[in-house]
Amino acid sequence: MKLSYTRAMVQAALEGELNHVETVRDQIFGLNIPVHVAGVPDEVLQPNKTWADQQAYEKKAKELAAKFHENFKKFANVPAEIEEQGGPLK
Repeated sequence: MKLSYTRAMVQAALEGELNHVETVRDQIFGLNIPVHVAGVPDEVLQPNKTWADQQAYEKKAKELAAKFHENFKKFANVPAEIEEQGGPLK
């Protein structure tokens, strides 16, 4: 991803521009992803749209999500309200 896209997303988040935008929920990670951020191509915001092979994307995304889930086990004393935000892989 281009650094300019990352900067645009961070800037939009810091300025509150993403507080009330339309989002789509990622079915693997459980994240609400903005549909549009100024200065960022819309397809970049949804990683699955950057892969030609959707089955390969889904396999790799599920592997990554499982790694995040496994890594989170290190944090045994996390408050329940934070742990509940872990998405559909719980």
